[in-house]
Amino acid sequence: MAAIKYTAGRIGLFAAFFAAMWFVDTDIFIKLIVALLLSAVASFFLLGAWRDQMANDLAARADRRKAERARLRAALAGEDEPEGEPAGTADEREAADKN
Repeated sequence: MAAIKYTAGRIGLFAAFFAAMWFVDTDIFIKLIVALLLSAVASFFLLGAWRDQMANDLAARADRRKAERARLRAALAGEDEPEGEPAGTADEREAADKN
């Protein structure tokens, strides 16, 4: 969801800058390039929190996929659990450590 929000924000900024450039008397490609550059700079400052949230979501998704891939490889190799990975989810391991 964060990726959709960030992408929509980037597109919205580009559309706003392009609309502002529409009234400038110059070539359409120059307008597109200027709008693209201005929206990129503006998104760096205005959409930083959304970008960080998207990056965290993507990193979490990559970690889940890596853990699932290790679990599947271990299952295909006939092992009970992947090497170096304790059994259970992180929440289950944390609860076990507290007891």
